[in-house]
Order: sequence, then structure tokens, then C-alpha cells
Amino acid sequence: MTTEGGDWGRVEYGTVDELRGPLVVLSEVSGVGWDVFARIALASGEVRHGLVLEVDRGTAVVEILEGTSGMAPTGVGAAFTGRPLRIPVGPGWLGRVCDGRGTPIDGGPPVFGPSQAAVAGRPLDPVRRAPPYEPVFTGIGAIDTLTTLVRGQKLPVFSVPGLPHLDLAVQVAAQATVGGEPFSVVFAGMGLTHADASFVRAGLAERSAAGELVLLLNTADDPAVERLLTPRIALTVAEHLAFGTGRHVLVVLTDMTSYAEALREVSAARGEVPARRGYPGYLYSDLASLYERCGRVRDTEGSVTLLPVLTMPAGDITHPVPDLTGYITEGQVVLSRQLHARGVYPPVDVLSSLSRLMRRGAGPGRTRVDHPDVAAQLVSALARAREVKDLADLVGRAALEKGDLRYLDFEDACLHRFMDQGTGESRTLDEALSRAWQTLRVLSRDQLSMLPARLLDDHGFPESA
Repeated sequence: MTTEGGDWGRVEYGTVDELRGPLVVLSEVSGVGWDVFARIALASGEVRHGLVLEVDRGTAVVEILEGTSGMAPTGVGAAFTGRPLRIPVGPGWLGRVCDGRGTPIDGGPPVFGPSQAAVAGRPLDPVRRAPPYEPVFTGIGAIDTLTTLVRGQKLPVFSVPGLPHLDLAVQVAAQATVGGEPFSVVFAGMGLTHADASFVRAGLAERSAAGELVLLLNTADDPAVERLLTPRIALTVAEHLAFGTGRHVLVVLTDMTSYAEALREVSAARGEVPARRGYPGYLYSDLASLYERCGRVRDTEGSVTLLPVLTMPAGDITHPVPDLTGYITEGQVVLSRQLHARGVYPPVDVLSSLSRLMRRGAGPGRTRVDHPDVAAQLVSALARAREVKDLADLVGRAALEKGDLRYLDFEDACLHRFMDQGTGESRTLDEALSRAWQTLRVLSRDQLSMLPARLLDDHGFPESA
């Protein structure tokens, strides 16, 4: 693990009362506080690491990052640093591939940095926050046009098992840009299969080789408690790259549902009273402690933009993880089973997706003058197309008027001409808007009520008969 060496306590506590899942309960402990980093020495000579979760009247509950498998209550020694877990921070992380605890798995040396930072971190001070503005271009036409990601924003991707959310996350991490300014990506994978981890490494190899990427990979067979540390390390690294070196940093976290399940497992091991669906009652505040670490700081260069990806069990958007995430974040990108079945990639459900900060990052001086109007018209037309489609299911397509049939043709053109793109294709905003204008030509001028007349004239739309 890449951690601060620190001054370890001279006293080793060897009285282990209980091994409970990933937790060790130690008694007769003094001078130890919450979130302190611990080193656990086994009788075999093996050394493991842990974090103090709770201290009460001389009893400490320590979360073992490597898990308690193979441990016995006897012959165990625990030493404490007296301070929370810290890691080195700095540009030395760029280009490195590490496991979920920050230990390099790319064959290189440990990560070193000019300074140390506590992994726990803290949310940005609201008084010091600067309003998010200016876009982050993902290279995904549908996202950049309709749910524009803004620097400093937190915009989650809601998906369900079986949809290509990991493909989308890797593609965004591989091709995102901010228009020539210093930019880096921090990608944290949690609970990945080994096949998925290999896919992520291959998909991001070019960006990693260019020294623009930090990659943290927690696999499904790693201890679940490691997943609680992975996003915190990712955000700690990102914060220093952003506010310490003036970079704009995009942090991709996938899958936050795996993170929440690990939190539930640890909560159950601690014997806490469960809340909704067995998750701890503090799930909201725990997620907020992660999501609120992104943003911009007044009078400081750089920004941290967050793209968390989460899967909704059984497609239930009211499940605690997406439900609480929606309260904390500024919009969402929702992926659709129906569009995936129709062969559309990425299968973004436009009418369920939105970016609440889009207006800050789109339009004159940010993207293009016509961008907000074109986006509004596409969404409006797709909403009308859905209504017409429902009507056609009732009365039949033959009973529809000519204008309504245009909306059905528009939906098909929008899906396959505008939204659909290859998994290795990076599409500029100009290319995406050009495709959007071509798609809108399926409709007549009087059906384009969201577009100013001057834009319609500039693009050669004839007056309606």
C-alpha cells in the first residue's frame, strides 16, 4: 500500500476479543482515536493494515483492509500511527496503475510525492466554492449535446446490469478533453471482474502511457472493505492534481453500487441497525462525503468533475443508491434497456436524463450559440415522438396524420443518425450538432418551435406551406 510511513506507536495491543467478518475487536486500548491507521502483525510474521472505525471505553474496532481470512485471535499485535491514513500526493500518480488501496500493480515502484494528504478528505467549503462553468467534452455526441458535463459538476450515470455502462465509462475516460488546458483523468473501478479490469486497462492504455491517467482497480475477489478506500484515494489524488497543480481533473467512479454493498457488509459486521434494503442509515451522508469533494474553488485554478456510474438492481430507480445519489448530484444520464435492444450505443434515455448545470457550460462563449436551442428542440421533438408512438399503439400507424408520422421518422433518425456512435469513436461537439441539424430536417419548419427563426434561416429551412 502507498501510505505514509509515520511514527508507529510503541505499544502493541495483543488482546483480540473477536474476529467479525473484516473487523478485529481489540480490548484494553488507550490513546487511539477514530480513523487512525493501524498495522496488524500476525503470528506468522505477515503484516496487514487497518483503520479504526470505533473506539469505546478501551475497546477499538479495526477494519482490516486485506480481510481477516487466515487470522487467529492469538499472537496478533496491533500498532497505531496516532493519525488517519495518509498517502503521498502529486504528479507521480499520473501514468500509474494501482489496486484499490493504492499499491502499484504495473510493475513500477511505490508512488512518491512531495507532500502527504489524508485519505478521508472533506467536502469543499461552500463559502469557497466557485460556480461550475465551462464544459468538459466527453466525445459522446448525445451527452455533450443534450446533458453537457460542466467543470466542477457531479453527473452520475444510472444503468442496469447487462448494459454497456463500463464501456461508456472507459470511453469517456479515454477521450474526454477540456479544450487544450491541463487535464487529467482519475479512474477508480470497484468490484470489477478480472475480465473487466483487463478491459479497462486495455481501453485506457493510451491515455495512461501519455501520463494523463491515474488508474485504481479493485476487483471482485479483493476484500470488500478495500472498496470503501478506493474512491477516497481517487478523490484525494484528484484534489491535489486540481488545486495543487492547476489541472482540470475528471474522476470516474464505477460501480458505486458495489461500493454501497461493501458499506452494507461492513455495517452488518459492526452490528448496526439496518435501514432501507439493509443499507446503513448513514448511506446518504457517506455518499455525500464523496460526491461533495468535487467542484471548483474561488481564486484557484483547476477543478474536480465527478462522473459516478452505478447500476440499479432490477432497474429500480427508487433503490437507495440511485435515489440518494439523485438528491446529492446535479442531474443524471440514464441508460435504457429498450434502446440497447435496438442496437443504439450509447443507449441514453434522453427524456429521463438531464444536466442541471448545462446552461452554465453551453451557449455563447462556452460551446456554440445554437447549442442550447438545438438541445431543447431535440428533447421537445423526442417527447412529442413518444406521445405519437403511444397513440400509434392504440389506433395504428395508418390512422396518424402526416405531421405525426414525421415525428416517428424523426425518432428513428435521431437514434441512428445522431445518437448512435462507435465505442471507439470520439465525436466533437461540432460534429454532433451537425448531425443534430441533419436529423431535425425530418421535421417541417412549423414543428421546430424551439428554434429561433434566424437559426432556421441560417440553416436553410424553407417556410412552411
